[in-house]
Amino acid sequence: MSVIERIQAEVEGHPIVLFMKGTAQFPMCGFSSRTVQALKAAGANQLHTINVLEDPEVRANLPRYSNWPTFPQLFINGELIGGCDITLELFESGELARMISEAQQQ
Repeated sequence: MSVIERIQAEVEGHPIVLFMKGTAQFPMCGFSSRTVQALKAAGANQLHTINVLEDPEVRANLPRYSNWPTFPQLFINGELIGGCDITLELFESGELARMISEAQQQ
């Protein structure tokens, strides 16, 4: 299985996927930490995370897959939502909670 196929399998296999630096318990950058905090505050309890620091192949190829250059990268129901700034904007507007609620009901 190619790395692109592995990424696609992760994105399609879980309702909420966050490619991040570190883990939800131990984020390794401020952007990843703030994104996880926003997701948890918005009610994400089915958050699946992938530590890109532990998988250099994913770290190198995810930007090509998603056409998004930075980490973290949030996918909900297979769709790229964006990085930290977009996630925080969605959280502040209340939209993130709605998106998470819908994704976790499926």
